[in-house]
Amino acid sequence: MDEQPEAAAGRALDRRAELSEFLRSRRARLKPEDVGLPDFGRHRRVPGLRREELAQLAGVSVAYYTRLEQGNGRNVSAEVLDSIARALRLSDAEHAHLTHLAKPKAHKKRPAARQQQVRAALCQLLDTLDGVPAYVVGRRAEILAWNRMAAALFGDWGQLPAGDRNWARLVFLRPEYRELFVDWEQKAIDIVCALRMDAGCFPDDPRLSALVGELSVKSEEFRRLWATHDVKEKSHGVKRLHHPLVGDLSLRFETFRVAGDPDQGLITYHAEPQSASAESLRLLASWGTDATRAVPSV
Repeated sequence: MDEQPEAAAGRALDRRAELSEFLRSRRARLKPEDVGLPDFGRHRRVPGLRREELAQLAGVSVAYYTRLEQGNGRNVSAEVLDSIARALRLSDAEHAHLTHLAKPKAHKKRPAARQQQVRAALCQLLDTLDGVPAYVVGRRAEILAWNRMAAALFGDWGQLPAGDRNWARLVFLRPEYRELFVDWEQKAIDIVCALRMDAGCFPDDPRLSALVGELSVKSEEFRRLWATHDVKEKSHGVKRLHHPLVGDLSLRFETFRVAGDPDQGLITYHAEPQSASAESLRLLASWGTDATRAVPSV
């Protein structure tokens, strides 16, 4: 029976359950023909590969794999995890997530509950990026620092309580962001995938658990996406926006990991030179604080 979201809000993330559900979800998406196994037309009670088929592909016993899928990653070797990752055809991000879940002691533990701080020099750099919307995002999709152009493009986050400066809360709980992002669904997927990666690295983070619980209660769409157990890292790409002042923009974004704190990322947006989007950014820059005030209140 599926757990009610109200119950999920009151408990911490369970690493064993996360490992079990992640492996099951990855196994369910594969078909025998996907991995070169015959499918003799046999009736399958559940979608995807059977445990014995996955174990065969990974070169481990069915009993061993079953224990792992039940959340018991104790003493599992990196070589076995590599074999299972190959059998499941995991991406690099999924492979890393599996390793974090199965062997948390293999990674240096960092305090997750402590508030992240942005170096003063990095804040100064943000201010010098004239005409370039830029911000720093941390764990749990928290927005830690931003420049004037980011406020003009996305809304004045300075008017929000610190706890609400969070991409997950903005995208899932504030309707104006559905209008801002042309492909809102993809933005929502990206956020959930990033939170899943955080959950693998910091399963004991109480603030992350609280955030997941809150969103699970308040957003059916978040619950649906969270249940997929998808993880990925998206460090660059294109975002299409519909801004209330300048209309449609197509902007490229780049993510740069911050030296000294790899859990922080500097995100920048830019337009193709001589494009309509580039002209729109110039207009936003020229309007300055007036553009920020014109963005629907966040």
